[in-house]
Amino acid sequence: MNVPLLDLKAQYRALQPQIEAAVAEVFAAQAFILGPKVQAFEQACATYCGAPHAVGVSSGTDALLMALMAEGIGPGDEVITTPYTFFATAGCVARLGATPVFVDIEPRSFNLHPQQIAAKITQKTKAIMPVHLYGCMAEMDAINALAKAHNLVVIEDACQAIGAEYHGRRTGACGDYGCFSFFPTKNLGGAGDGGLITTGDATRATKLLALRNHGMEPKYFHKLIGGNFRLDALQAVVLHVKLAHLDAWTAARRRNAARYEKLFAAAGLAQRVTLPVTPCAAAGRADDENCHCHVFNQFIVRVPQRDALRAFLGEHGIGSEVYYPVPLHLQECFQYLGHKAGDFPESERAAAETLALPIYPELSDAQAECVVATIAEFLRR
Repeated sequence: MNVPLLDLKAQYRALQPQIEAAVAEVFAAQAFILGPKVQAFEQACATYCGAPHAVGVSSGTDALLMALMAEGIGPGDEVITTPYTFFATAGCVARLGATPVFVDIEPRSFNLHPQQIAAKITQKTKAIMPVHLYGCMAEMDAINALAKAHNLVVIEDACQAIGAEYHGRRTGACGDYGCFSFFPTKNLGGAGDGGLITTGDATRATKLLALRNHGMEPKYFHKLIGGNFRLDALQAVVLHVKLAHLDAWTAARRRNAARYEKLFAAAGLAQRVTLPVTPCAAAGRADDENCHCHVFNQFIVRVPQRDALRAFLGEHGIGSEVYYPVPLHLQECFQYLGHKAGDFPESERAAAETLALPIYPELSDAQAECVVATIAEFLRR
């Protein structure tokens, strides 16, 4: 049986008439840059995230970059973040001339370890950038408490976690900024690149609106140096159609995760495959409705002989992916930071052992059963 890692065509087929009608409106109006369609989507996202302000931008990477720019972060400044994440998290810090300062991850949630942050705070530290990796929220209460004590900005990298919650608050409403990606493979994915920044501060929101349009306010008057970070109206209308379905898709991803748990247990693989845990479980607390939740942008397992298993799955028509094979502190472009293998052992172990399995909302029972049966076949050889 063929089981792709992600099937975007299945999602599109269900929404094709709505999406094409929304796109046709934009073409009929010939209004492609910003405008009322983008504003309507921004307001819908602000409401969804529980944040007073939302600013649509050109990508998740640019969302991170703009949040840093809005705080004036640059040469001589330090930003604390994780080495186990997509490159853009630390890349945006370095791009502005600031220094990414890495803290290792908590091994079960894969998120920034809050108990290790304080030791990395210096007089140069300006911000903490936690990543809600794979759709699993970081320990925001502990992070925010540290930030408040040291007068630091908190920038949520929520690019994989739209809709995840932390004690009743959604991503994007737990820090000073929330940064989202609408890359097509995300839980809320566009028809190309797109992103969003949320904030609870009106002054910050006004600055972000200027920064995304070359720092221009009013037209042709520039108090700031910004960039072309605008969200296209075409992307906004596609995303607005999809936003109405996001909670249902999230619920389906959670059901798929629960189904995997049952299938792995029934196959007797509980001791050989480490499954994702909710953040509450990772922190040693019981799960309940007040705990933060996982939206499963990826379903990540730890498994022995990861690379051999991935090859075996591929031979049997099952998609999988490695996120991320080289932690950031060992990337060639960050050699100047002076790190070496062993500096962040949990990040390095995760990079060597983890594998993403299909978790998209339309995944069928038969497909999930095929995935687990194939893994069982590999492990019992």
